[in-house]
Amino acid sequence: MFDLKCKLTLALFFIASLAHAARPNVVMLLADDLGYQDIGCYDGPVKTPALDGLAKGGTRFQTFYSGCAVCSPSRAVLLTGRHHIRAGVYSWIHDASQNSHLLLREITLAEILKKAGYSTAHVGKWHLGLPTETRNKPTPDNHGFDYWFATWNNASPSHKNPDNFIRNGKPVGPMKGYACQLVVDEAMVWLDKHRDADKPFFLNVWFHEPHAPIAAPDKIVSDYGKLRDRAAIYSGTIDNTDRAVARLLEKLKQVAPAKNTLIIYASDNGSYRDDRTGGLRGRKGVNWEGGIRVPGIFHWPGKIKRGSVSQEPAGLVDVLPTVCGLLGLEKPKVHHDGSDLSAILTGKGRFDRHQPLFWHLQRSKPIVAMRDGNFSLVAERGYEMSSNNMFKEEWIPTIKKGRYRNYQLFDLKADPNQTTDLSAKKPELLKKLKAKLLKINDSIMADGADWHLNQTR
Repeated sequence: MFDLKCKLTLALFFIASLAHAARPNVVMLLADDLGYQDIGCYDGPVKTPALDGLAKGGTRFQTFYSGCAVCSPSRAVLLTGRHHIRAGVYSWIHDASQNSHLLLREITLAEILKKAGYSTAHVGKWHLGLPTETRNKPTPDNHGFDYWFATWNNASPSHKNPDNFIRNGKPVGPMKGYACQLVVDEAMVWLDKHRDADKPFFLNVWFHEPHAPIAAPDKIVSDYGKLRDRAAIYSGTIDNTDRAVARLLEKLKQVAPAKNTLIIYASDNGSYRDDRTGGLRGRKGVNWEGGIRVPGIFHWPGKIKRGSVSQEPAGLVDVLPTVCGLLGLEKPKVHHDGSDLSAILTGKGRFDRHQPLFWHLQRSKPIVAMRDGNFSLVAERGYEMSSNNMFKEEWIPTIKKGRYRNYQLFDLKADPNQTTDLSAKKPELLKKLKAKLLKINDSIMADGADWHLNQTR
């Protein structure tokens, strides 16, 4: 009887091991403030052979969107597959003055993968809330990450020799090197020493570059212009990040077969430089196309179509449902604003977007934007607010009840730069899309966190 029990236990352990081994590793690479037309494979001016290689070996989305036009909300969308206001993040988070953070009630991609038997790590920028002396906020380990190495916001004092990294809750102190390389160093150490080698892994790598304050090695900067030229330094930070990505990709080949690793690359929002938006209207911080269009690359040899360029609009909101779809994992039973892109990536089945893409950002003009098929609908705030540029949680009741004005309609296929408002020429379409926008808006606002009431969960 004892032998039988032992054999059954070993058999179950062996089956579980095979199940874990069959799961692909997942690596999420996220740039910070990288524009739609910065990197090589999007006809940008920066030499990015590592990223171009991922695009060549996988699927690149010609029209890919951030979760928001600024940092914190977009990251909340990426991790949850839900609109950031549902997840508790209205704007970029300032921990010292705001209660806001990614809500504990949200089920993140890291939590889903951890439950499925993955070893999980976050390295790089976080900006979804960290504790302060007066505010008790969750840390990445509360959101599904076994290991974390992060900064609350930007690398400080710049990308060069940052001194504000935190490792598993403990300040690291001054470090030598550039942020992107240090983040990859940490990822490689985790892969070698800290992950559970018997499990598949989820590695979440969120770079700081090219967010200001910027810095890059002189030798790289000189390839793009004079050493004090801000455009040259900006390009240098992206080039340096690509070199860090190349190092990480080589390491990944050592620890796992390429055919068993899903890699996703994107940016959290558009560039703050007008010359890096591909001629699109607007830039970081506003809900015009230039503020929310970013690169989007999915790479998984043997599973995702190679050398494919998809024209289907997609975005960070789709990452969680897509990873679940590709890996055969059940999504949490909550409303997801994103859709599963598996059919596009694999060429099997039919893609169906269940809900138009939608953006809301309080300080933006336009405050809301929606993409449905080829059409973009935007609108301005229809109520008065203070002129303070920093988000105030006391605004939340007004935001939730607020309505919009000056709706404008654009055909993005014919007019990607949003120069011609069609609202007067297409009143029936305007009416239809406005109803869709308000329905999504009301659903999101109903779920929104009430930080002004000291909500903490």
